Amino acid sequence: MSSATEGRTEELEVADATSMQASADGDTPPAAQSLEGRSDLFVNRELSALDFSDRILQLAEDESVPLLERVKFLGIFAQNLDEFFMVRVAGLHNQVDAGIDARGADGLSAGEVIDAVSGKAQALLNRQAEEFEHRVRPALAESGIQVIACEECSKADLEELDSHFREQILPVLTPLAVGPGRPFPYISNLSLSLAVWLRDPESKAEVFARVKVPKELLPRFVSIGKDSLVPLESAIARHLDSLFPGMEILHHEVFRVVRDADFTVSDDADDLLRAVEDELRRRRFGEVVRLEVGANMDPELRRRLVEWLNLEERQVYDVEGLLDLGDVWEVYEVEGHHELREQPWSPVATRTFAATDDRKPDLFARMRERDLLVHHPYDSFSASVERLVEQAVEDPNVLAVKLTVYRTSDDAALVPSLIDAAESGKQAVCLVELKARFEEDRNIAWARSLEEAGAHVVHGLPRLKTHAKALVVVRREGAGVRRYVHVGTGNYHAKTSRIYEDLGLFTTDPDIAADVAELFNSLTGYGRPRHYRKIVVAPGQLRDWLLDRIDRAIDAQREHGDARIVMKMNSLVDRECIRALYRASQAGVPVDLNVRGICCLRAGLEGVSENVRVVSVVGRFLEHSRIYAFHGAGESEYWIGSADLMPRNLDNRVELLAPVRSPDLRAELEDTLERCLADDTFAWELEADGTWRRREGGDRAVHAELMERAMRRAAPGDGASLATETPAAVR
Repeated sequence: MSSATEGRTEELEVADATSMQASADGDTPPAAQSLEGRSDLFVNRELSALDFSDRILQLAEDESVPLLERVKFLGIFAQNLDEFFMVRVAGLHNQVDAGIDARGADGLSAGEVIDAVSGKAQALLNRQAEEFEHRVRPALAESGIQVIACEECSKADLEELDSHFREQILPVLTPLAVGPGRPFPYISNLSLSLAVWLRDPESKAEVFARVKVPKELLPRFVSIGKDSLVPLESAIARHLDSLFPGMEILHHEVFRVVRDADFTVSDDADDLLRAVEDELRRRRFGEVVRLEVGANMDPELRRRLVEWLNLEERQVYDVEGLLDLGDVWEVYEVEGHHELREQPWSPVATRTFAATDDRKPDLFARMRERDLLVHHPYDSFSASVERLVEQAVEDPNVLAVKLTVYRTSDDAALVPSLIDAAESGKQAVCLVELKARFEEDRNIAWARSLEEAGAHVVHGLPRLKTHAKALVVVRREGAGVRRYVHVGTGNYHAKTSRIYEDLGLFTTDPDIAADVAELFNSLTGYGRPRHYRKIVVAPGQLRDWLLDRIDRAIDAQREHGDARIVMKMNSLVDRECIRALYRASQAGVPVDLNVRGICCLRAGLEGVSENVRVVSVVGRFLEHSRIYAFHGAGESEYWIGSADLMPRNLDNRVELLAPVRSPDLRAELEDTLERCLADDTFAWELEADGTWRRREGGDRAVHAELMERAMRRAAPGDGASLATETPAAVR
């Protein structure tokens, strides 16, 4: 135990003893309770993740949300649940199989969590199916969009469908029978299949066959007529006799498999890029963690599937209606029907970043004048971040451009601009994180393209993922050089910048610039900076820094009575940080938390966290920024960066927080935080019993308010225009 931790523990023990004595004297009811060894103070991480999925599903169930947006939320829910099983539930099963009893702060074993997840996930899947089958699909039909099985098609539609099947679908189908010499086939991850029970009319022998629904090659929904969509599996089922000529089709059902998709790459690999590629090929062969079957599947067929896949009953999920609703994105993307969607939004260019007299802005000059802050998706990513790199590539005085890439998109200009910089003779440095989950293929492709252009490409430090978001431009000015720095909360990803809420700081502050430059050098070279001037970095610093800031707030509350802690993040899991926030609450410090997803802290517990308020905003945009604000002793400080308060962020990732010093920019962050906390339309509040209660009956929605704020700040002639994006699963 470090001396700092020992000091905090001793202080806690003294505070507990003092508080209990004061309570006995009747001065401070209720008494602050001891926090050590109490599992009841923590919510299980996996169950909290399912609570977040629940909030997404509630938006799909909300009839005040436009119909096609409800379809979108059904798709996001399905994709989130798949990733949850592929990574988190798979990890729990691996613990059980290995006989590891690694309990979290909540005290639950892996087996207990699997059981709890099974029941909760089945209930959520039931609600999802109920919503789509009995409310959303009928409402779509009333609005002119039909999602129908073959049995519901007209004669003309069936003729069109049959022709499409013969020409487009049949050639890519491969029926696989199970029998002597024909073992049960391998079922790949996330694949949808038809299970077919056949009988030979001559020999009376009955066999099972599997037909893969090739939705990786073909659209999941076959479009016929105008806005009529037939599920691909329904079209295949109509023509099973073409696949099994002369056989009797006794019955058929749809099933789906989800496998363990996580993997670990040894940092000792000689060629990290090739090692990641090898693991990607193995990902599709992971153990099965979830089997989805139609709720009306024949019991004997269901039993055999479970046996063939070597599953436990708690890994099997019965689903009413359509399986794999992650594919309803295809329904959402049906052209037209604007009345069924949100009003479109396109990010705006503020006056600072807007062109004047058809001339692009000189961002170097504007950054020299003052620090700048952008807030996506309200502010334009292309007019700010991409413009900075574009100007750097064009400027002959720029010597180097350095960038971290965790997730990026094919339509992002940043990596191609970096390639242009390298080809023009500038030093181009790109730290590409090859192990960014589910982005490995794209990152490998970008790494190879950069290397071919002559850029310096590195993949970070052993045993750590580089999650920090930083960009550095080194420019010759006079007799020396100046660094222009961008520190962000989100990925350099053009597509998600239009749907993810994120912040970016542009600065030429010499200390911040030197710190970020040293961080790059430590990642590309070999060294460990002992001290940073202004930024805070994980691993090694961030947790202790945060605990120190919380302790300062406690001291300020005791001495001045004016402390407050406000934090905005994606996830709150780290037990030390949670205990520190409990201590702050016990000392009377108001703690306001805006946590989008997982939250293992329990709010409103008497004697522990009655001064803690936790709000989750889930709506049109994905809340993704991280802001840490501390008030006390008449002073305030604001920090933004890439890190959530999770052990993986604090201990196993390279993260970066930077201070926002400008009074105007701090006022903007404060305004953003207060709007998030005040949202009473798309916000949920965490109750003392661990449940999330949606705020209702209000008239404040933070996303709408911030769109209005952005419009007021937009340059003349710059406004919202048609722009509808298709987000990835919420991560």
